[in-house]
Amino acid sequence: MEDHPRALLSAYGLTPKKRFGQNFLIDGEATHRIARLALDGASSDAPLPILEIGAGTGALTRALLDEGGDVTALEIDDPLVAILRGRADLAAATILHGDAMTFDYAAFAAGRRWRATGNLPYNVGTPVLMRLVEMRGGPETIVAMLQRDVVDRLIAKPGTPAYGSLSIAVQYAMHVERAFTLGPRAFFPPPKVDSTVVRLVRRDAPAVATRDEALFMQVVRAAFAYRRKTLANSLMLALVLPREPVARAIADAGLEPEIRGEQLDLAAFARLADALAAGRL
Repeated sequence: MEDHPRALLSAYGLTPKKRFGQNFLIDGEATHRIARLALDGASSDAPLPILEIGAGTGALTRALLDEGGDVTALEIDDPLVAILRGRADLAAATILHGDAMTFDYAAFAAGRRWRATGNLPYNVGTPVLMRLVEMRGGPETIVAMLQRDVVDRLIAKPGTPAYGSLSIAVQYAMHVERAFTLGPRAFFPPPKVDSTVVRLVRRDAPAVATRDEALFMQVVRAAFAYRRKTLANSLMLALVLPREPVARAIADAGLEPEIRGEQLDLAAFARLADALAAGRL
């Protein structure tokens, strides 16, 4: 049977499902580029387990196997699971039926080093990615296909329109780099937006040191909760704090009184969070 996604779906009498955000990658060169990025640097003698999220009809699964990966493929859609399990050329992969939003990644990892990859559905791509980034024992490398505008936010720098709490949360834990971008014609059915492959490699330690990581993240989210307001006003509203301790923390962090949250880099947010923490002691 031809392994092109359109042919496989047709053979099983299936059509792409919008509720699962199904846009199947049909660019064979791109699937192998993703596979090589996902497996780059892994030992061929003892390959790291790699979890493919949203395996679809198996195009990337096959590429990962071709590149020597120890592949577990996760797919939510029952008929697609049947296609995956029916492909003899994917017999070396472990096929799991499950939802990426509720999947037990820690149980899969089982304390091992591991990696993750996938053409993530647009409707759940960001929350799935953040689960992987934030989890203890998370994947050391993530290579994901996402909407281009989401990747713009992941790699954004201070002072740019795309910069926000997502940028900081990801860059705090991971080194992030844009790999390549594909237009709609690389998919079936073609989406209305461009898609970008991004590679995230976990840092040996967080990008900045802070005395209270939970407070750091809380401050970051609060700083962007009211983007049109100054940092002080946004923190006061989002954290329900009086002006005096907020103003004092901003000054102690060496920041200008009228600065806005989007102007702060990770180091400045760490100083601010530590100053707020010190004020609570």
